[in-house]
This record gives sequence, C-alpha cells and structure tokens, in this order.
Amino acid sequence: MNPIRIVLADDHALVRAGIRTLCESLDGVTVVAEAADGIQVLEMIKAHHPDLVLMDITMKTLNGLEAAAQIKRDFPQVGVIILSMHAAEEYVQQALKAGAAGYLLKDAAVPELETAITAVMRGEVYLSPQISRLVVQSYMLHAGAVEGPLGVLTPRQREILQLIAEGHSTKDIGFRLSLSVKTVEAHRTQIMERLRIHDIAGLVRFAIRVGLVSTDN
Repeated sequence: MNPIRIVLADDHALVRAGIRTLCESLDGVTVVAEAADGIQVLEMIKAHHPDLVLMDITMKTLNGLEAAAQIKRDFPQVGVIILSMHAAEEYVQQALKAGAAGYLLKDAAVPELETAITAVMRGEVYLSPQISRLVVQSYMLHAGAVEGPLGVLTPRQREILQLIAEGHSTKDIGFRLSLSVKTVEAHRTQIMERLRIHDIAGLVRFAIRVGLVSTDN
C-alpha cells in the first residue's frame, strides 16, 4: 500500500520537528512537507498532494481554522486533523465547523496519534478522549447554529481581523490579500459594526479571546 502522505503545520519549528519524528516512527506514514502558517499549508497541498494535514490552530497570517475551511473548499479529498493545546468546547466546535475531521490534543501519546490518523483516513471523525462527550453532544445539537462570536463575520472579515490583531497596517493587509486600501477599510468598518467594537485595541482583545490569535504571536 502507498504510504499516507502528511503535511505538518505549526508556527514553532521545534514543535514541527517533534511531530515529524513521531509521524515518521509510524508504519505507512511519510511527511512530505512542513508549513509555518495557513498560507504555506495551502501552497504545500498544491505542491505535494498530501492525504492528510496535521495543523495547529494558532498560526500567523492565516490560522488553522481558516486554513481548514479553505482546504475543505478547495481540496475536499485532503483530511485535516487539528493539533491543539486547547480542550475548550469553543475551539472544538469551530474546528469541526471549519471542516476538520480530527481534533487531537498536543499532549496525546504516540498510539493516539496513530489512531487519529487511521480513523480520519477511513473517513471517520476523531476527537481526543480528554474532550468530553458533552462537547460532541453540544456540537451536534447546534450544528446548524451560528458558530459563536465569529459567526457574524464572513471568512474574508475573519482573515482581516486576524491580520489587524497581528499588527499589520491597512496597506499591508491589502497587499497580502490583493485588496485595495479602501476595501480593507470598508471591511474593518463592517467588522467593528458587527462585533460592536469601535477601536483597534478592542478588536485585538476580541481576537485573542476567541482564539484567532494568541498573546505570544
């Protein structure tokens, strides 16, 4: 059988190195590429055609949740397992809604990593056992509901909010997303109106609170 081809995505090089070592210790698994952010993940998928992406949530430029949504849209044949230190229900719900097929806590043992990969490759959903059954039940009950506070924003607005929270200027955001300065400013105004937050500092605090960015970025 052909090996399972994996792309790793985490903005910490040492973490990627550790996960790569664990993955390559498994039979029938090969790591074909690494990425430090969501933009690189999409590039690596185009270049290497993996079967699976193992990806952190909190990454600069394009985080794991937004990247997962784009992967589901543009590369539906590629499975996504989110690797996270967060066991909170909100993170799990957002990951599942974004299209992730697995959610694995970073303190998981090697056998659990193998179990998660095998399950997702079979077309199943895998969640770490530490994540309570109530999380799954809550997700199923509210699968059709708005996905928390970020649900009022479009995918483009979430991208712009993340870049604002990371400290990028309007001009830089426009360059990164191929948008005009006026378009970015219009999105920023709409973001503030929808979130009822009227200053940049408030947007940054909101982005940190909902996990769009972290305090160490």
